[in-house]
Amino acid sequence: MAFAVFADGSANLPRRMLEGISLLPCDYTVDGNPDTYLGDLDLFDGHAYYEKLRAGSVVKTSMLNTDLFLSYFTPVVKQGMDVIYVSMSSGISGTYQAAATVARELMEKFSGCFVHIVDSLGCGFGNGMLAIKAAELSRGGMSAREAAEVLDAEVPHTCQYFTVDDLEFLKRTGRVGGITAKIGSVLNIKPILFGDSTGHIISCSKVRGRKKAIEALVQKYREKRTGESHPAVYISHGDCLQDAETLSGMIREETPDAAISICQHEPFSGAHVGPGMLGLFFRGNER
Repeated sequence: MAFAVFADGSANLPRRMLEGISLLPCDYTVDGNPDTYLGDLDLFDGHAYYEKLRAGSVVKTSMLNTDLFLSYFTPVVKQGMDVIYVSMSSGISGTYQAAATVARELMEKFSGCFVHIVDSLGCGFGNGMLAIKAAELSRGGMSAREAAEVLDAEVPHTCQYFTVDDLEFLKRTGRVGGITAKIGSVLNIKPILFGDSTGHIISCSKVRGRKKAIEALVQKYREKRTGESHPAVYISHGDCLQDAETLSGMIREETPDAAISICQHEPFSGAHVGPGMLGLFFRGNER
């Protein structure tokens, strides 16, 4: 490896995609009880987790802090390796700023080292896709400084669109107002959300009913895809596998040679989108 690649549990990567990537843990509480997601999606019982949310359990997440980054990055830098960390969006968490603070501190302390923080402006596979790319560049022998430029240039092409089944979870984190959430629940309104160019999650449209929401995700893929052969497409879901498979089949109709991966949506950001979240992630012409 030409440089060390870090991500964290919010990257939503199953074990088969983790070659060359070291994961940082994500801390959260469930009904006040502390828990830590180490990032092993293969061991994550998504059904049990999202059933707790359906039953009313309250999950609170914490940003990754400077002490954590120092504990992971410092030993690597002392060994003479450069570091690239792909962070969740600065628009939804203070994690990026904490990591950037540590990067500056380490580069001042260890002359000649390079520590770069990629602001993915996304979450879930939105930063996982970039972490995979970073590991590929490292295995290929590219320097960390060159890779940093490549990865930063990729951020605007990392498309992430998703819908949720229950607006109450977004309401809890301030994404929608109480009146909007109530109306949405009564009228079966489903928002189509995405990570914009500043890393904030906003609604780009609203449709009525789950079927139309899935169709709207496919339409976004149709509009934004690059047309490259064998594109990588990632789908994550909050314990709604059947909907994820329906979405996968519709994407396959659009792009028969697509390499489609379906995974449960990890618990850290899953607490904010709730059960029934269905997300589509791919490389596009623009966000």
